[in-house]
Amino acid sequence: MSEGSFDKGSFQPPLHHSGSVMEASTNTYTAGSIQVLKGLEAVRKRPGMYIGSTGIEGLHHLVYEVVDNSIDEAMAGYCTDIQVFLDKNEQGMDVCTVEDNGRGIPVDMHPTEHKSSLEIALTQLHAGGKFDKNSYKVSGGLHGVGVSCVNALSDWLEVVVYTNGGIYKQQYSKGIPKADVAKIGDSDRTGTIVSFSPDYTIIEQNAFSFETLVNRFRELSFLNKGITITITDRRDEEKREKTFHAEGGISQFVSYLNEFKHVLVDPPIAVEGERDSIKVEIAMQYNDKYDEKVLSYVNNINTREGGTHLTGFRTGLSRVINVQLQKNPKLLKKYEEKLEQSDISEGLTAIVSVKVPEPQFEGQTKMKLGNSAVSGIVYSMVYEKLGNYFDEFPAIAEKILDKIISAALGRVAARKAREQIRKKSEGGGLPGKLADCSEKDPAKCEVFIVEGDSAGGSAKQGRDRKFQAILPLWGKMLNVEKAQEFRVLGNDKLQPVISTIGAGITRYNDTGKGQESDGENSITFDLSKVRYHKIIIMADADVDGSHIRTLLLTFFFRYMRPLIEAGYVYFAMPPLYKITIGKKVEYAYDEEARIKILEENNIGESSKASIQRYKGLGEMNPEQLWETTMNPESRMISQICLHDAEEADRVFSMLMGEEVEPRRAFIDANAVYVSNLDV
Repeated sequence: MSEGSFDKGSFQPPLHHSGSVMEASTNTYTAGSIQVLKGLEAVRKRPGMYIGSTGIEGLHHLVYEVVDNSIDEAMAGYCTDIQVFLDKNEQGMDVCTVEDNGRGIPVDMHPTEHKSSLEIALTQLHAGGKFDKNSYKVSGGLHGVGVSCVNALSDWLEVVVYTNGGIYKQQYSKGIPKADVAKIGDSDRTGTIVSFSPDYTIIEQNAFSFETLVNRFRELSFLNKGITITITDRRDEEKREKTFHAEGGISQFVSYLNEFKHVLVDPPIAVEGERDSIKVEIAMQYNDKYDEKVLSYVNNINTREGGTHLTGFRTGLSRVINVQLQKNPKLLKKYEEKLEQSDISEGLTAIVSVKVPEPQFEGQTKMKLGNSAVSGIVYSMVYEKLGNYFDEFPAIAEKILDKIISAALGRVAARKAREQIRKKSEGGGLPGKLADCSEKDPAKCEVFIVEGDSAGGSAKQGRDRKFQAILPLWGKMLNVEKAQEFRVLGNDKLQPVISTIGAGITRYNDTGKGQESDGENSITFDLSKVRYHKIIIMADADVDGSHIRTLLLTFFFRYMRPLIEAGYVYFAMPPLYKITIGKKVEYAYDEEARIKILEENNIGESSKASIQRYKGLGEMNPEQLWETTMNPESRMISQICLHDAEEADRVFSMLMGEEVEPRRAFIDANAVYVSNLDV
């Protein structure tokens, strides 16, 4: 309720009683009610304000904050090597150690605080070299509170500093120093080593994910060319280690993202420059696909919601492309209108990285840059330098323009296809082959997308009609990785899927956001209109079934990505074997389960058990299909999760794209892991 107003329905007049004093409520609000949180108490009291959450993301954020300090040293020109180690302590809890060869955190006495500068940096918020532009021109991390937040949220933390010919050490427990900073030896090296174990009384008890950290460190190595980052996981007997080093910087990053795609120009086009202490690095490359991947960064922070630097890039690129088109009469005959942003974005992979001394972000999460001056600097740099590049290499410019014009013509065709889908959606019509459920609450509903009419018939008979819907698929499914949007929208195999889900469709770019709308005829994906919160792909447990699953998953990733992000997409897990032992029937979902069932019943590979290998879902009668694959009480389903959109994009391009060699290499490398291959 706003100040100076009241709710008339709940307002009560002041109470008065002549000759007596009312007793104070136990719910008093006085000066003593105002808590003063000192030191790091605020972090421990409200950890989500500082690391985003106390869940798995917040846990990894602790690691990122320590590593960011080392990266800041690298950006300042003093650090070339960062090593991260994952271990377990005697209590079985995860321990992370970050070691760098930077200058080392200062350990001398602070002139005004009369404590070691090391202790101040580790125990006080907003204390650190990031606030002194003589120490760091630019920096990432959490507004200078990062390493102290890690200390506050650690069960214990130890820091060892090599500086000024000495080795210095201090230990902390829940952010409180156990003793003063002590010199423990001499050394000629410089650097900092920070080891910590999270405080699981505050942080949810999760383990550090090697894969999650690998993805972030790979990204950091691309954004800071020349630096070496190594992560070593020593928690298990089988040690895992990854090292990242990218001399090519963000150009190498773009090549990595386009590794499994056919590109129009190689190497990527690079734009670099510095103006008003703002450093701009851009690398871009077009491929023959139809999606866009533009990642933007400020001081190594992934600005997932864009901002002024991304706006400057897009407007500069748009002007350059349209100017180049006016210079090419041959291409102008193909398309005379002004090219739109969505045309120019199709097939574009780009990294926009800026280093800004005083970045201003919109929102605490640092997802969007707000510095207005950055937009003009990036725009002018792109317009000038990219324009010069195209003038110098007209053949490359023409190849890119031809691709963009093809996208523009496809957009016109897609507009008509979207209009048809929009009209069908407004009419409320559902596919004729859909057997819908009676329940209307999406949270209680599930739809099985079933391969083949035979399996679809069994599923319709075996389902629970109250909450389970069945949509059979038939014919050859379209590979959307190789098709323009208008062909996807007009495909008679995918239209029933779109109509059944009921939320529309949008071509998704790298951030998971739909591309710009196309006027009144546009349709955008609306998660709130999804008709089922469990969308279960049910296909045979063979090569063809795997292909169907991959084709549908590619479609969802490219055109309905929020379905995956919301956790609505699942794979059904039909059994591979029916094992009959006397009158008892059991089902095995993989080879290991089959062997286990036989062993538990003291049966070897003999005739005492009847073993049926299912070739397809159509072999099961409705009762068997319900019991094994559809009954929520007994079935197994696998939820599809999206942890790394960039890596997922590369994998879909490799598996479903035009390039054969990367796919063959993937099959050769992973063939050893395949079992029960049915060809």
